[in-house]
Amino acid sequence: MYQLTAVTKRYQRGKQTVQALAGVDLTIADGDRLVIQGPTGGGKSTLLQMLGALDRPTDGTVELDGTDLGKLSEARLTRVRAETIGFVFQSFNLIPTLTAQENVETALVPLGVKGAARRERAAHALESVGLGERLGHVPGELSGGQQQRVAIARALVKEPKVLLADEPTGNLDESMRDEIMELLEGLWKERGLTFIMVTHDSTIARRAPRLATIRKGRVTVTSNAPA
Repeated sequence: MYQLTAVTKRYQRGKQTVQALAGVDLTIADGDRLVIQGPTGGGKSTLLQMLGALDRPTDGTVELDGTDLGKLSEARLTRVRAETIGFVFQSFNLIPTLTAQENVETALVPLGVKGAARRERAAHALESVGLGERLGHVPGELSGGQQQRVAIARALVKEPKVLLADEPTGNLDESMRDEIMELLEGLWKERGLTFIMVTHDSTIARRAPRLATIRKGRVTVTSNAPA
């Protein structure tokens, strides 16, 4: 479970101080599915970085399962990200010279998974997202939707507890958007993930049980009709 208490984040831009988050209180239960929406510059990405242990608050606390992430060393934070949190991004972030299977395997290297076990787990992860026939293809040989499926497999191959997605359908057309969302929602239910996603797409936002709207660094959470 995430527990955010009075989380404030300020950045220094030249002589100007920018407040990205302003005293955010937020609870995200295990297995929750939460969508974060708001205007550009409102603090969405900053909030996701806090949840992903990619940044620390200026004030307040971000706790994951009772551990204050802001007090961990960089080495410990790296371990939390490697073991507990999967990330999916709008731009896929695949390595163009590696095959789909090799891209997925990269998530297992920090965990010390070796050789045949790593290849087997990567292949299984790709099969779970419908790409069992594309193991040997490099990203340039795959469609945008297929590349995002590889990215999802890479995020989930390490069996994380949390999946964070930043505009995962932003580069896809409407039909592919719906396919990717059905895949993500199915994996969320099947694996019992805590699934948190940033999106500008209101159609996607309405599908989530809970919606966090962030404006000028302040968060309001509302419940949607059952998805």
